Amino acid sequence: MKVKEISAYIESIAPLSLQESYDNAGLLVGSPELEASAALICLDSTEEVIDEAVKRGCNLVIAHHPIIFSGLKKINGKNYVERAVIKAIQNNVAIYAAHTNLDNVRQGVNARIAQRLGLRNCRILSPRIGLLRKLVTFCPVEKADTVRQALFAAGAGHIGNYDQCRFNTEGFGTFRGGEETNTYVGKKGKQHREKEQRIETIYPVSIEHQVLKALFASHPYEEVAYDIYPLANTFPLAGSGMTGELEKELTEGTFLKRLKTAMKAGGIRHTALLGKKIRKVAVCGGAGSFLLKDAIASGADAYVSADFKYHEFFDADKRILVADIGHYESEQFTGALFYDLLKEKFPTFAVHLSKTNTNPINYL
Repeated sequence: MKVKEISAYIESIAPLSLQESYDNAGLLVGSPELEASAALICLDSTEEVIDEAVKRGCNLVIAHHPIIFSGLKKINGKNYVERAVIKAIQNNVAIYAAHTNLDNVRQGVNARIAQRLGLRNCRILSPRIGLLRKLVTFCPVEKADTVRQALFAAGAGHIGNYDQCRFNTEGFGTFRGGEETNTYVGKKGKQHREKEQRIETIYPVSIEHQVLKALFASHPYEEVAYDIYPLANTFPLAGSGMTGELEKELTEGTFLKRLKTAMKAGGIRHTALLGKKIRKVAVCGGAGSFLLKDAIASGADAYVSADFKYHEFFDADKRILVADIGHYESEQFTGALFYDLLKEKFPTFAVHLSKTNTNPINYL
């Protein structure tokens, strides 16, 4: 199996278009045409992880954090990034990363945290805006269902938990084919009036290519009439953070103890206890202080994330319990997420979880 087949599957779940502007997700080292013998899953593709991959016969490393985050002007081994890249190239090991694009999908990093905490009724905390498009096309009535089904098969027509969503209206289309046309209906050089259906449906911009491919393949007309509209709607299946509800409300102390155990945290930095019960919880893997206002606005009783600075704890303003469990701790189960996804899709492909602890922070 080639690296490009594995990366294409990961990107079908976490499209690169969903990564933040500062990020560098994707294939970082190696050729997409490389035949992958086995994959090693990790959080950070450090030099020690590359050593482990070589020892375990894996020529593909799949990481959450991109080892190459900013540009490399020289690669001579002067820091840990350059040393890891050099070792990967020397041993013909490809490195792939799915970072904020995996953070920003409904079934991604935050869903795994929510699962660990036993949260139910989960929703994206801060849904993305501008990721949806509306497709409008016009089709002869007798072929309309064929076109609709092709669009749905390509991924169009999803609104929240509903699929095959569309709006149809009937009317008449008129056109005149030139001498070089190959008309489906009507005659060359004569204006034709055809009973048609106007089909409207929506899709995320990340799948636009496959939706249009399906449209052109299924539509009977030589020249397909269609319009694409950008939408300002929020996209409930993509965005930052997640909220969910505990099965039963807990005291703050009990919740923090459960959190520490569930996330295998060495310690938790948290704001002052407010004497409130915890039922609704907001989470964000990695550095999540930027979502604190959203967590408060959502009505969450607690917000679990990492990398809060000293003064940012004040921003909780006695309205929410903030629990900082550590960056590594909040994302350490991403490896299991990768593993489950790949084994479900490629059951005979060898996938291994790294045994290397790459957490740079130690606790006394």
